[in-house]
Amino acid sequence: MQVIGLTGGIGSGKSTVAKLFADLGVPIIDADVAAREVTQPNTAAFASIVKHFGKDILLPDGILNRAKLRNIIFVDAKQRLWLEHLLHPLIQKQMKQQIDQLSAPYCIAVIPLLLEVEFYSFINRILVVDAPEHAQIQRVMDRDNTSKLEIEAILKTQAQRKDRKAHAHDIIVNDGVLADLIPQVEKLHEKYSKIET
Repeated sequence: MQVIGLTGGIGSGKSTVAKLFADLGVPIIDADVAAREVTQPNTAAFASIVKHFGKDILLPDGILNRAKLRNIIFVDAKQRLWLEHLLHPLIQKQMKQQIDQLSAPYCIAVIPLLLEVEFYSFINRILVVDAPEHAQIQRVMDRDNTSKLEIEAILKTQAQRKDRKAHAHDIIVNDGVLADLIPQVEKLHEKYSKIET
């Protein structure tokens, strides 16, 4: 089975594109979902995170305060690298286990940091969702009620657009409306369904 690594910067439209593939019956494996699964309370990763950052990193109900953790790692590169070193091998393992259980011509693996971290060996092709930076910033501001400064700080930690595009086997351009994405996804779906492993 072909595994298509779907990536793009924050606010580029990865989730929207993934949903369009899902609507066509394509299995979706999401790194963010895997990250939540491997950091549930009572997991080794959860214990390591609490030990490293202290109990202040928890919400009153005892689960990770992901917003607080995100704010820490996007202003402190050392902390970000520590967390990536802990989590990415676990996330990869979790995703690989899920992929191994699938039976389909191909699946989409949504990995926001596909090009920023250690290579995911099970990825066959890279699909980049590309959007202008001003559109990314506006989308995230609208979606998350986040300040422009915070979003710009996150963008600085991510691969640059030109670098992403240089690594891409395929690119979906998301600089307009939803209706513009549908034919791009349908065309790639047809292409991926015919690729032989």
